[in-house]
Amino acid sequence: MNYKCTRNQNSQVTAAQAIVQGIAKDGGLFVPETLPQYTHKDFVEMQNGTYIDRAVKVLSDFLPEFTQEEIKECVSAAYAEGKFSGGNPAPISVVHSDKVDMNILELWHGPTCAFKDMALQLLPHLLTHSLKITKCDKTAVILVATSGDTGKAALEGFKDVDHTKMLVFYPENGVSPMQKRQMNTQEGNNVSVCAIEGNFDDAQTGVKKIFVNEEICKKLEENGMTFSSANSINWGRLLPQIVYYFSAYCDLLKAGTIKEEGEKINVVVPTGNFGNILAAYYAKKMGLPIHKLICASNSNNVLTEFLKTGVYNRNREFHATISPSMDILISSNLERLLFDVTGHNTEKVAGWMKELSETGRYQVDAETLAAIQEVFAADYCDDKTTEETIAEVYESTHYLCDTHTAVAINAYEQYLKETKDDTPTVVVSTASPYKFTDSVLKAVSKQYDSSMDEFAKVQQLSKETGTEIPAPIAALESKTVRFQNVCTPQTMSDELLKLLNLQ
Repeated sequence: MNYKCTRNQNSQVTAAQAIVQGIAKDGGLFVPETLPQYTHKDFVEMQNGTYIDRAVKVLSDFLPEFTQEEIKECVSAAYAEGKFSGGNPAPISVVHSDKVDMNILELWHGPTCAFKDMALQLLPHLLTHSLKITKCDKTAVILVATSGDTGKAALEGFKDVDHTKMLVFYPENGVSPMQKRQMNTQEGNNVSVCAIEGNFDDAQTGVKKIFVNEEICKKLEENGMTFSSANSINWGRLLPQIVYYFSAYCDLLKAGTIKEEGEKINVVVPTGNFGNILAAYYAKKMGLPIHKLICASNSNNVLTEFLKTGVYNRNREFHATISPSMDILISSNLERLLFDVTGHNTEKVAGWMKELSETGRYQVDAETLAAIQEVFAADYCDDKTTEETIAEVYESTHYLCDTHTAVAINAYEQYLKETKDDTPTVVVSTASPYKFTDSVLKAVSKQYDSSMDEFAKVQQLSKETGTEIPAPIAALESKTVRFQNVCTPQTMSDELLKLLNLQ
């Protein structure tokens, strides 16, 4: 199986090359030429396996240059029990609230308490094997733009990994205090962190510009280095996310929630960069019986508008919300969806991306929009509604969710109100409530005091709700702050060259 570029029909690479490069030279993204197909028989077989077994099966179909043993080695190292609490890295909690019944897919039981661990514990292993397969003896320089969760998960995944160096950029005032603390106390001799003056889109655009800067690429080449990415623009980051949708379906089958062959589910995903929901879309295309994919956004509702109207317009006010991991106006992975629904039309996709770059907007044709709307529904909510949803769910079920999960639950409630669709539904929960303690405590506590420090709030939330503080969060209080750098979007490349001693 080869991989194509979304903007150039003639650009083809192997799976290992796609993982090492991260992004195509023209800024396009790599996608598989074809998708493997699964049947109900496969799901029945997979339901009796562990998460590791399921991951090995799915990954094997996308990574032909890897041996079965190599894939098993990568997956076993990524999802070892010491890294994820409990036997299943992606368990389902069944929640019956006053308004809805939900199967909540919890993706935050890893070392950084966010769904990004599901991919970023695996990516370093895939990358190091890919470097060997492609006979690349260079050091991989990994640049990451983060709205909060990717940064810490990438740092944790890549810390002290041989032949890698990593620099993470995050918006100085665009992440939660806990996310900032997680990144700035990161251990590891090969990692660095820098805040930028601006928002996530500034960070992401800056990273993309560095990737295609010929002068910097040449400088790296001369010094035995090469760029790679840990953002979801890298196929090696997106691929592991497909696994947990298959795993969730197998668990529902095993539990008897799904009884008949081909019985469909809906999936609700809170998303900003469109990667997490795109993984669910690929799972559907591979044969997973999904009826609707419901895209949940916060006040930065550029995706909601696009999925409803076909107009993508980032020329709007940017909102710093209490669900900061979705504070994004340029959704990179949408490009992969457009490539797929247009029948791999690179000319159309390149045209829309050029328009977006030059004018900040584009509009897809009616046929493309119809194809998208057949699969996707979308809604959004503001911070007030997010807090109300956290409170309502907790009061009626004693289930404590974070702000992003609350956005998803609200979108599902709105979808149900409009459609009366009673299809069994999986709601994706992307982070522990303890990563956003201030907002969650404010929503559920009558004794909320904004002047308390972050760790006092953590203790208060645990005491009031009877929930356990995740060990990685509890350990943060005593960790030393290592990184306090701040730069502008214009000086991001200087920070990189400084880290690499190339200035």
